[in-house]
Amino acid sequence: MNKNFSNFQEFWPFYLSQHRKKSTRAWHFVGTSFVFLFVILAIFFNVWYLLLAPIIAYGLAWYSHFFIEGNKPATFGHPFWSLRADFQMYGYILTGKLNQELKRHQI
Repeated sequence: MNKNFSNFQEFWPFYLSQHRKKSTRAWHFVGTSFVFLFVILAIFFNVWYLLLAPIIAYGLAWYSHFFIEGNKPATFGHPFWSLRADFQMYGYILTGKLNQELKRHQI
C-alpha cells in the first residue's frame, strides 16, 4: 500500500474503499466503542485501562482486515489519517449517514 495522498480529503475515499464489507465496519465500530469505554474506565478507576484501548481497538480492526476484508489495514501506510478516518467512520455510523457517504464516493 504505497499510495500517496496530499491531504486527508484524498485519503478518505481510499479509507472507505478498504472497508467495503459491512462486517469489517462493524468490527471497527466495536473496537472504537471499546476505546471510549477504556477511557471512561481510566478516568474513574485506573489509568492503566488506557493501555487496553489501542490493543483491543487495533486487534479487532486488524482481525477484520486480515480475515474478513482480505486486505492490509490502512494504518500500516497512513497511521494518523487512518485513526482520524476511523473516528470519522464511527461518527457516520452513529448518525446513520455512512451509507450515504459510501454512495457519495461510489463505494
